[in-house]
Amino acid sequence: MPDLPLLDLAALRALARESAAITGACACVAPAPIAWTSMPMELPQSRLERIATLIAAPDYELSVEEYHPRGTHYWSPDAPIAIDRYPSNHCDVWRCRQCGRCFLHYTEGGGYFVDRRIRLLDPALIVDTSIAQD
Repeated sequence: MPDLPLLDLAALRALARESAAITGACACVAPAPIAWTSMPMELPQSRLERIATLIAAPDYELSVEEYHPRGTHYWSPDAPIAIDRYPSNHCDVWRCRQCGRCFLHYTEGGGYFVDRRIRLLDPALIVDTSIAQD
C-alpha cells in the first residue's frame, strides 16, 4: 500500500469542511457515527477508502493522553478532535467511495479483542491544543 499523506491541522480542517459540505443521503451516515463507535455492520469497510493519516510516529511513541478541556469524555459526541492526542493521533482518514464524506478510523486493541472504531470528521470539533481552549 502506498504511503499515505500525513495531515497537519490546516489540511485536516480543509478536508473536514469539504466533507461537512456534503449533504446528500448516503448509507455511510445512516446512522451517522458522530461519536466514536464500533464499525457499524451496515457500513462495510469496502465502502471506504483510506486517503490520509494523522499517525505521525510509530505506535510506541504515540501519546495515549486524551484531550477534554470542557468535561467531555471519549464517548461524547462533542469530544474534541485533537490531532496530537488519543485517539486521533492513532487514526487514518477514510472517505466514503459513494458520497465523499470523511471519517476518522483506527483499531482499538485490547487483551482479548480488536475493535475497529470510526467517527465522522466534523470540522467544528477540530481543536488546536497549542492554544488555550475555553
